Amino acid sequence: MNTMNRHSGQRLHARERLRRALTMATAAGLGTALLSGCGSQQFITMGDLASDYNKEIFWMSIWAIALSILIFVGVSYALFYTVGRFREDRNDAAPQQFHGNNRLETWLVVVPVIIVMVLSVLTVRSMAILNPVPAEATKIDVLGRQFWWNFAYPETKADAGGNVTNGNEMIMPIGEQVALTITSGDVIHGFWAPNIGGQRAAMPATLRSWNVDINRAGVYQGNCTQLCGASHANMRYKVVALEPERYASFLAAAKAYRAPEPAAGSAEARGYALFMQGKPETGALACAACHRVQGTPAAGVAGPDLSFFGTRRTLGAGMWEFMEPENHWETPRAREILHEWIKHSPLVKPGSLMPTYDGSEYRANGKLVKGGILTDAELDDVAAYLRSLKLPEEANYWSGTPVFGSQNTTGGTQ
Repeated sequence: MNTMNRHSGQRLHARERLRRALTMATAAGLGTALLSGCGSQQFITMGDLASDYNKEIFWMSIWAIALSILIFVGVSYALFYTVGRFREDRNDAAPQQFHGNNRLETWLVVVPVIIVMVLSVLTVRSMAILNPVPAEATKIDVLGRQFWWNFAYPETKADAGGNVTNGNEMIMPIGEQVALTITSGDVIHGFWAPNIGGQRAAMPATLRSWNVDINRAGVYQGNCTQLCGASHANMRYKVVALEPERYASFLAAAKAYRAPEPAAGSAEARGYALFMQGKPETGALACAACHRVQGTPAAGVAGPDLSFFGTRRTLGAGMWEFMEPENHWETPRAREILHEWIKHSPLVKPGSLMPTYDGSEYRANGKLVKGGILTDAELDDVAAYLRSLKLPEEANYWSGTPVFGSQNTTGGTQ
């Protein structure tokens, strides 16, 4: 009897391992299939001297590199001279001792001290230029969470209440200092968009401010640089730098923005109801519990702000990009990816804390929880509502903005 129970238990464990393996294989296959349709993928680009921040670091680096070369040449010369001059086959006598040679020892101390002092002065000078945050700088608050970003504009209060906020796409003006204040809502993250300046750590319960800038309009890639979990590599964002006039137009439209009211009986209206209320009879949670949509009752803070979702060109914190000049969310591939994202986000983005809507399990507060169920038609209704959340065309920050670091540099042109 014990033998039978043991064999039965082994078979159950084997089936459980097989089920897990199949689930992981399905997730990997689905993720690969979706990623294959990402379209243009933008890359990190470094050494961009369109930023005054980067120029200052560049010139400081020139001094450091020059001194390093001088040291290298000096040490190399001394090494090869000594090896050649005092070869054993040319010198039978015992080597001369220089212990107590005060002149030599003085030079060996003074020269490194001078080099360190020069580098210290240059470093302090650069820090004095770069670190102070001017009172007149444009202010943007940055929040990093697993695995997405929120960018809030504390100086611009929305007419519908709260600060103007955008998820995963940071809009900034060119030709002026921008003061970023960063924090984290969970673990340590790293904010780095090298085109606009240096990187900073986003730390829980800590606010850190620094300046960034750029003098050329464009779309630039940013990434998380601190290992923060399963989707660290998928924690991306865009920096969209605009001329001051276009930036002012964006802020004015964002300030006045209220989510459009869907027409009765439309897919958007059905999606709005599901977004706000969920579907309690199947256990499907309301999206509004975690996401904010400006001008609606949705005021969640556990997920990125979705107020301007239809204007954005990225999904899943930059995992997917849709760079078609027109109707980028209406392409078959974009529709398919958005559908799958809403349906089971944790399956296509490891570590995502979004609930599932296909009845599969997901992790919440460290525990596995069974997700609710929405039909494919209902998922499409939610997607239709999200696509309707657009800024006015004159405030479309992607329109006509070149994309740097991408094979498709005209992705923002309309």
